[in-house]
Amino acid sequence: GSGSAPAHPPNYPSAPRNRPEGKVLETVGVFEAPKQHGKYETGQLFLHSVFGYRGIVLFPWQARLYDRDVASPVTEKSENAAGHGSKEVKGKTHTYYQVLIDARDCPHISQRSQTEAVTFLANHDDSRALYAIPGLDYVSHEDILPYSSTDQVPIQHELFERFLMYDQTKVPPFVARDTLCAWQEKNHPWLELSDVHRETTENIRVTVIPFYMGMREAQNSHVYWWRYCIRLENLDSEVVQLRERHWRIFSLSGTLETVRGRGVVGREPVLSKEQPAFQYSSHVSLQASSGHMWGTFRFERPDGSHFDVRIPPFSLESNKDEKTPPSGLHW
Repeated sequence: GSGSAPAHPPNYPSAPRNRPEGKVLETVGVFEAPKQHGKYETGQLFLHSVFGYRGIVLFPWQARLYDRDVASPVTEKSENAAGHGSKEVKGKTHTYYQVLIDARDCPHISQRSQTEAVTFLANHDDSRALYAIPGLDYVSHEDILPYSSTDQVPIQHELFERFLMYDQTKVPPFVARDTLCAWQEKNHPWLELSDVHRETTENIRVTVIPFYMGMREAQNSHVYWWRYCIRLENLDSEVVQLRERHWRIFSLSGTLETVRGRGVVGREPVLSKEQPAFQYSSHVSLQASSGHMWGTFRFERPDGSHFDVRIPPFSLESNKDEKTPPSGLHW
C-alpha cells in the first residue's frame, strides 16, 4: 500500500516496499559500499536502486554510452544541418551487467519493468520462435546497491544453481559454474558491441539499449531483427503519464517508416516521485542489415497539458561479418 515503509536500521536492505499489508520487512543482508571505481564481479548480490528488486550479477560487460545530456565542447559541434538539432555525441565506456532477478520480487516489479525482457531468436532452423528467459535483466553500474548475505541460496531463480556455486572461500562467495562460463562466452562478444543512448527532455530521461538478435531468411529475402530495451525516468517530482509513442524507422534499403500508437507495450505508465521509472523491451525488424530509429514519447501532466520527450536516435547494426548473434541456453 501507500505510506512510507517502517524505519529499519540503515545498514540492512530489505525486500521491496510495495509488499502486501501486514507483511514484515525481512532482512536480506548487509549493505556494502557501492564501488566508485572498478566493476562488480560475478556472484555480487545487489538491490536494484531504481526498481528495488534483489538480484545477482552474472557478468559485467563494457558498453558505449552516448549521453546527449553531456554537451560536447563548442568546437566539436558538427556544422552540418542534418538531423533534428543533432548534437555530436562522443561515446564513452560504461559498465553494464547481465543479472538474475529474484523470482520472489518479480510480481512486485512487473508493473514497472518487464521481467521477461531479455529475448532470443530460437536457434533451431525449424523454429521462428522468439523466446524469453524470465528474470534476466540488464543493469547499469549505478543501478547496483551491493550487499552481502550469509544465505547459501540468497536468490530464488531457476538458473541460480545452474549458473552459480557457493564457495565460502571466495568474495563474493558465489562462483560461475561451467554452464555460466559457456553461456557468457557465447553471449559476451555480442553484448560487448552494445551501445547505450540517453537523452533528457523536461526532466524525463530516456535510455535506449538496442541489441542485434540475428537474421532470418524469408521469401528469398533477409530479415534482420533487433530488440531494444527502453527505460523512462522522471527526474522531477511532478507526476506525468505516458500517452503515445511516435517512432521513425529508417532502413538502409531506403525505407522510412512511421509508427504511432497509444502508450508502450499496451500500457500508459504513470511516472511519479514514488515510482519514477518504467522499463520495457520491444522488437523491430528491417529488410536491410542496418538502419536507425528515433522518435518521441508524448506525456500528459496532471493539468491535461502534453509535452513531447525525445527518444535519442540510435543505430541498428547487425555487425554480421564479425559476430554470431546471441544464443539461448542449451543444457
